[in-house]
Amino acid sequence: MTKYSSLTKSELLNELQLVKKEFEEIKGANLSLDMSRGKPGADQLDLSDPLLGLVGPDSGFKTQGGVDCRNYGGLDGIPEMKKLFSEILEVDADNIICGNNASLNLMFDAITQGMVTGFGCGPWLSQGKVKFLCPAPGYDRHFGICQYYGIEMITVACGENGPDMDAVEELIKDPAVKGMWCVPKYSNPLGITYSDETVRRIAAMKPAAKDFRLMWDNAYIIHDLYDEGDKLLNIFDECKKYGNEDMVLEFTSTSKITYPGAGIAAVAASDANIKLLKSRMTIQTIGPDKLNQLAHARMFPDLKALKAQMKKHADILRPKFEACLKEFETSLGALGIADWTNPRGGYFISMQVPSGCAKRVGALCKEAGLVLTTPGATYPYGNDPEDSNLRIAPSFPSPEEMALAAKVLCVAVKLAALEKLTA
Repeated sequence: MTKYSSLTKSELLNELQLVKKEFEEIKGANLSLDMSRGKPGADQLDLSDPLLGLVGPDSGFKTQGGVDCRNYGGLDGIPEMKKLFSEILEVDADNIICGNNASLNLMFDAITQGMVTGFGCGPWLSQGKVKFLCPAPGYDRHFGICQYYGIEMITVACGENGPDMDAVEELIKDPAVKGMWCVPKYSNPLGITYSDETVRRIAAMKPAAKDFRLMWDNAYIIHDLYDEGDKLLNIFDECKKYGNEDMVLEFTSTSKITYPGAGIAAVAASDANIKLLKSRMTIQTIGPDKLNQLAHARMFPDLKALKAQMKKHADILRPKFEACLKEFETSLGALGIADWTNPRGGYFISMQVPSGCAKRVGALCKEAGLVLTTPGATYPYGNDPEDSNLRIAPSFPSPEEMALAAKVLCVAVKLAALEKLTA
């Protein structure tokens, strides 16, 4: 293969016709493929089926301390699950609140609390315009929370080491900037892990807003694909060095460890923030699903048992990622029209195509029977200024389907690029 940039106009037109023919053949196959969201496959869900038999009349309903999980109480979760999350996040169990299946719900609640009652400086709603920093490409559901509340989103470029910290440090001089979203390990969609320097600079920030909150969404903290996964500095350890531990709210869940529809979410925070969050919860709820927490605690009595589960997930996911990346390299590697990340964990691969081509690639894929995440979704307001980022989610299809889906995507990328080059 030759780089498209080295071909003459005539050669590019010839290549365009060949790729068009290949695309029409793919369309004729009437495919139905989906890699739009990072959903675990059924084979991954099967790994957690033992959960369903771990709580009942025979096995009992009580925690190790004798609490009956069928009844009221336990606002912040059962001790066994708080301990497990404390091992995952490397914080004290007293600084953990365990909720139900969605960490997104905990994040939404935290932003709601900021807007309505505030974090020590009065409600954000009463302080005028509220702004949030949004490293991008990023997670569309984070952006959706801001958009729901009318919070102005400021895009910050995110690269292989994390957010552009020069930009962040300048932007937080504005007291209207009340927070920043971060997916620090195997980020969605880049699959990168923040460098030590980036984490340290984040921890050392001195925002003008005293009620600034760092939304540290550590969803993929133990989702390594290989034995040697990425290492991420502990944000609380670093923040304590600068007296900034109240700045952080850290979130994670078992959504892609057990069942996304029936997992457990957790938030870790400083003593002051835990007290504030629980003050709301005493009015909001009588407690989480403790029976589900008890089942999880019995299946994963310690971090070692949890890591054994994650190795099984990795063995299922790794061939899918590798099939996808192999096809990218084979079909696009020498053409100079696309770049992509090569993550060592998480659920996503990020691809950059020529400027102005991402939406066209998405439309071509849909025409060929492949559903992608909507191009632009990885940016605030759905607006990718370069129209070039694509989020690839290899987890749900089988390895064979993933290889085929990747081939369809590569043909669409070539066609979109050639259309632009020959226009």
